[in-house]
Amino acid sequence: MDEFSSPVMNLIGELSRLPGIGRKSAQRLALHMIRMPKEQTRALADAIIEAREKVRYCSRCCGLSDGELCAICADPARDHSTIMVVEEDRDKAAYERTRQYKGVYHILQGVISPLGGVGPDDLRMRELMLRLSDDKVKEVIIATNPTVEGETTAMYLSRLIKPLGIKVTRIANGVPVGGDLEYVDEVTLTRALEGRTAL
Repeated sequence: MDEFSSPVMNLIGELSRLPGIGRKSAQRLALHMIRMPKEQTRALADAIIEAREKVRYCSRCCGLSDGELCAICADPARDHSTIMVVEEDRDKAAYERTRQYKGVYHILQGVISPLGGVGPDDLRMRELMLRLSDDKVKEVIIATNPTVEGETTAMYLSRLIKPLGIKVTRIANGVPVGGDLEYVDEVTLTRALEGRTAL
């Protein structure tokens, strides 16, 4: 017999499918949501539906956007000759919080992971290579996480890009090995960016 009624169990089940949310966290969130005023619950549901329906991928950097181009790609004040390649949108957000990087981004939407069944064709590498055909691009900063998969992806990209005559750099090791950029503080990210080296 379940501890809660069927609608509550269904909500717990759906919440526990989210990344990083275990059964206990899902239960805590579900019980909190049920106690929220109806207006707040409806606003949360509407925000989820609106984000799912309106958010798409930027046609240039492959990051999340609500328009054809994201705000960064559409900004003429950004340095479009420098592209930072990151794994996910949350990594881009981490660098944006430093307020130190003035170039543009390319979001791979993952990393090469043979064990996970993810190869280069499953990522947004083709779109990156199309962007690099533009003579304006002078440097590509590879800012994948310092994990085995991130390093593999960085080396793969380096081998693809170097023959084009574009400078390829890698963020410095101020970021802890095995860590995710999303959880690194702004000072460490800034030092890693400033200390990047050629691959």
